[in-house]
Amino acid sequence: MLKGISPIISPELLMVLDKMGHGDEIVFSDGNFPGESIGRIVLRADPVGVPELLRAVLPLFPLDSYDNNVYLMDKTASDRDLEIPIWDEYRAIVAEHTDKEPVFLERFEFYERAKKAYCVVVTGERAIYANVILKKGVVK
Repeated sequence: MLKGISPIISPELLMVLDKMGHGDEIVFSDGNFPGESIGRIVLRADPVGVPELLRAVLPLFPLDSYDNNVYLMDKTASDRDLEIPIWDEYRAIVAEHTDKEPVFLERFEFYERAKKAYCVVVTGERAIYANVILKKGVVK
C-alpha cells in the first residue's frame, strides 16, 4: 500500500502513469468507447467514472505546459442539440491543474488521436461524449 494514492488507481494504471513520458497521451473513456479496438494498452476501471478518475490522477500527473493538454470528443452533427453537462465538470477539474481550455476534436479525429495514445482506460462512465485525452508534461 502507498500513502497519498487514491485507491481507485489500480497498480497497473499507476505503472502506466509512471512509464509515460513528456508528450505521451492517455485516454479516459466512457463505457461506450471502443477501447479494445483502438488502444495499444487497455486498462479497465469499470467501477468508477471519468470525473472520479481525473480527480485521482491529476494530482500525480503533470499536464503538458507547452502545448494543448486536454482533448474532448465533440458532439456529432446529429447530436448538436444535446446538453453534455459532464464537460463542465471536466473543465472544473482540469482548471485546478492547468490554465488551458480543453480542445474539442471531431469524433473520428478523436479516435485517430486515441489510436496513438500510450494507453486507453475504459471506465464505467455512463455519460455520453465523456471521453477525454490528457497529454503528459514535465515534472518541474
